[in-house]
Amino acid sequence: MAEEITVIHEASPQKPYLIIDKAAGLPSAPLNENDTNNAFYQAAKLYPLLLKVQGKKAVEHGLLHRLDTATSGLMIIAATQECYDFLQEEQKQRRIIKTYTAECNLQAAFPDQNIAVPEQKIAVPELVEGDSFIIQSYFRAYGPGRKEVRPVTSSSNKAALQKVEKQVLYTTEVLIKEINHERNTALVECTITKGYRHQIRCHLAWYGLPIINDIVYNPLAKNKKDTEEMHFCATKIQFEYPEGDLNSYVRKNTWT
Repeated sequence: MAEEITVIHEASPQKPYLIIDKAAGLPSAPLNENDTNNAFYQAAKLYPLLLKVQGKKAVEHGLLHRLDTATSGLMIIAATQECYDFLQEEQKQRRIIKTYTAECNLQAAFPDQNIAVPEQKIAVPELVEGDSFIIQSYFRAYGPGRKEVRPVTSSSNKAALQKVEKQVLYTTEVLIKEINHERNTALVECTITKGYRHQIRCHLAWYGLPIINDIVYNPLAKNKKDTEEMHFCATKIQFEYPEGDLNSYVRKNTWT
């Protein structure tokens, strides 16, 4: 897949925001004002009015949220200050609903290996299509360069609890859409209203459902490069704008 964006919704006077579909491999936001290899830069090149919005970070302007570089899917960029301020508050109140689709390896695919977070492995019951459950934890940075994260709960050891950066419980709602026992895979749908870096990827691995081709959290992909696309994307986003007007956008394709 080319590293580019696709515009799903163009900003209008009534709905002054952009919905874009970011390709896997493309960073969401610029690192500095001269960085051109990112989704926001591509959007602003098409719509220069985006540069007039002042966001939490100057270089990000009206970007409401990010996706991991390896993750494809839908993102919101506000095109006016009023829209940004409104949606930022909606996000703080957990009223922007983001849905992701992932294809994961089942525990049976790891007969001789631990899952990605063995120090806190969860006892997982046999999964059935249609099952839904909630995964909830705090998070801490982990590993060389703090490039990974690990879940932390109230029962974690004192050292792990002291490393929690934000005293916020992050919740991932999971729905088992389909199970393929021949391939030992599961297609899942995950919904969040507040996100942390790598949240869903780490939560799924913790539950014994690491995402296919996730080179960070899936033991089967640890020796792979990032040449094979991770089976994970942001497929739906819902929010009100203006107040009382529910907007819903869906990505028709996944990673295929």
